[in-house]
Amino acid sequence: MTDAVSTSCIAPGSTVLSIQSHTVTGYCGNRCAVFPLQLLGLEVNAINSVQFSNHGAYPTVKGQRLDGKDLTDLADGLEANGLLWHDYLLTGYIGTASMLETIAALVKRLRGLNSNLQYVCDPVLGDKGRLYLPQELVPLYREVILPLADTITPNAYEAELLSGVAVRSEEDAVKACEALHGLGPSTVVITSLEGGEAGGPVVMMASTRVSQEDGLPQRFKLELPRLDIPDFAGPGDLMTALLLGWSHRKPGRLQEAVVAAAASLQAVLQATTAAAGPTAFQTDRSSEVLKQRELRLVSCQDSIRKPPVSDFNAKPEALP
Repeated sequence: MTDAVSTSCIAPGSTVLSIQSHTVTGYCGNRCAVFPLQLLGLEVNAINSVQFSNHGAYPTVKGQRLDGKDLTDLADGLEANGLLWHDYLLTGYIGTASMLETIAALVKRLRGLNSNLQYVCDPVLGDKGRLYLPQELVPLYREVILPLADTITPNAYEAELLSGVAVRSEEDAVKACEALHGLGPSTVVITSLEGGEAGGPVVMMASTRVSQEDGLPQRFKLELPRLDIPDFAGPGDLMTALLLGWSHRKPGRLQEAVVAAAASLQAVLQATTAAAGPTAFQTDRSSEVLKQRELRLVSCQDSIRKPPVSDFNAKPEALP
């Protein structure tokens, strides 16, 4: 694998409908998805499930939320003008039951126009044992959304919530992937596994039942060096967008797509930490500190276009 992944030969006219959160300032949700996907050659149409002044870690958050009727109205307008046809649907933070139910109906409408539509779902529910959303949304995701999704990108906690399998090891993660496949998605990428030795590598696990270039399904783990970085807002949103972008460029080569996406993500996180300096590690949650910790997407656009794969010594390993 070369250091600079080729960015040529983009299929013309490929479009993504991205439904997730939006912040006026900073980078999470659609702010983390639209720009990288455009850099990777995809046309992106964004619907903001919420529009907030900033992300939720700041002392004050103001803004508005869409409900299911709002989303239906937007879809109706697009369809009336012949604009609802898309190659991909990407969803992230949704937040309400009515929006999830409307998204399920929207997937069916989109597939009525394009039977080859690929639905990539980042089931934003929580992280590290903390649920961000009402408990009632978990069964909705499991029973209504996952049967419609082609690809899902949960973190370890979300994989646990949705699969019912306690994820404490790589063996548990394999069982969780199998359980999640059974709910519908043909491709599962668990973006972060907890546990392991302190200071050990970051581990991602990917499993697909879609035949790859060799004609076989695939399961593998990817180990990346653990960077000395703090927690940021937005890495999960960015990883899912990058995975969609590179999967589009590399059909049938999931391992290469995951490696490219992870390398770009690592580069953005490292650059953000360096730019923030000592502020990156302050525990103070003041607006000034959080502002310095926003992801540096624009200054890292070269690393998004050409992932620095060799810089991070990514080590994919096939699993049975």
